[in-house]
Amino acid sequence: MRYDCIIVGGGIAGLQAAIQLGRYKHKILVIDSDSGRSNLCRAYHNILGWPDGISGEELRAIGEIQALDLGVEFIRDRVEQIYKENDTFRLFTQEKQTFTADHLLLATGVMDRLPPFPEIYPCLGISVYICPDCDGYEVMNKRTIVLGSGNVGANMALTLKYWTDDLVYINLELKKIDENLKEQLQQKKIEVIEENVEKIVAVGSEFKGVRLAGGDVVNGERGFVALGGNHVKSELAVQLGVEIMDNKHIPVHPRTKMTNVEKVWAAGDVVAHSEQVTIAMGDGSQAAIWIHKSIMKKKRK
Repeated sequence: MRYDCIIVGGGIAGLQAAIQLGRYKHKILVIDSDSGRSNLCRAYHNILGWPDGISGEELRAIGEIQALDLGVEFIRDRVEQIYKENDTFRLFTQEKQTFTADHLLLATGVMDRLPPFPEIYPCLGISVYICPDCDGYEVMNKRTIVLGSGNVGANMALTLKYWTDDLVYINLELKKIDENLKEQLQQKKIEVIEENVEKIVAVGSEFKGVRLAGGDVVNGERGFVALGGNHVKSELAVQLGVEIMDNKHIPVHPRTKMTNVEKVWAAGDVVAHSEQVTIAMGDGSQAAIWIHKSIMKKKRK
């Protein structure tokens, strides 16, 4: 079956685009593996209209129902290969399905690198955070433990000093910290612990601290993860000849959100910008408006 547009990725950007394109009554398919980072966040607190927070799962569920009501189709699958033949995009999935489309929106996102402790997952977005722009406010005046790696974690600890003076930086992977950062940490009176962590201490969604490999427990009210090395999911873009940056993010036209490849758009965290839910929503909506213009241009021919 041929679609006017296929959206790869059903996270926040993909869903917002699907809703906008559904309102234009175009034939739209969203292919989503249901494994994006927005599934992991138990509460977003900086979104207009949700002062008490909303989980990524709930926001996605609401968005999918909204898009389905507009006639958008959804497939739970993972796209593994895409190629363009003349003016047609052909997509091949993990479940051996094949789809074709006239336009393509890549909303494949980013996956954070998290420490290997299962206790951390119920805490994400509630008492353990990743993005200081999203959630620095949540650690205000609270004892906060930064679970980081080398310079990345050091920089996070220094950033969070804006919100709280009670900070501990645990260099989880024992990677080297540059001398100038060590000096800044010392000047800001941020405690640095160079020791492996045995376990995250948590009660349900409430982070309580960590137990070090030597047995000592470091107590905390909030946690922040800063390991670096996040996975930017731009591999499909590369298959299509889309330009990507050194950090693997996709640059797009600031107005239309189209990539350097004709009729291929990108939106959300995979794009080169600050990784925010609200920005992802705007990206998705803006890309959809210009995809609509392109669809209508094709139909008038």
